[in-house]
Amino acid sequence: MSSFLRAIRQTAADQAAIADPAAPGAIDAGETDTVRRIVARLEALPRERARHLAAFAYILARAANADLDISATETEAMESALVEVGGLDRAQAVLVVEIAKFQARAKFGTEDFLVTREFAGFATDEEKAAVIRAAFAVGAADDEISNDEAQAVNEIAREIGMDRPTLNALREAYVEQFSAIRAARRLAKGTGA
Repeated sequence: MSSFLRAIRQTAADQAAIADPAAPGAIDAGETDTVRRIVARLEALPRERARHLAAFAYILARAANADLDISATETEAMESALVEVGGLDRAQAVLVVEIAKFQARAKFGTEDFLVTREFAGFATDEEKAAVIRAAFAVGAADDEISNDEAQAVNEIAREIGMDRPTLNALREAYVEQFSAIRAARRLAKGTGA
């Protein structure tokens, strides 16, 4: 998690250097006022809030990347979750999601576990439920939760200490989108059952 938060802070610092062409070593890349405002607002977040949002976004990217593909619709679902649950504006959410996607693709493995474990250490039960619900929504964004995505969400739930009944209750809202359920139903129809 700390490497992801560092990536957000470093990106913000890099953007700030571009934003101030008078700063030593700064590059004038024609940055817009919008980018400068986003960077300033992310930098202005309290450290614990930034930490929470970074972990939340990374966990969503981890779930989306379980099948080694993060689609545009999954990206939009992650952004929406950060707006709705995280309280970010759309522009901030886009920036955080892009960083999370990059980190999830580049780091994975041990980093997945470390970020999730850190999230489990500070998240409330409601925040844990929110991240699992959002992970299912991200997987279902392209109308089907792959077996890899379902397995990743199950693993995340275990790592954050969520009990099976709570996970099953959250999963219930997405049962029609699970590829395994769809395959079983197609098979049952084909056999006359």
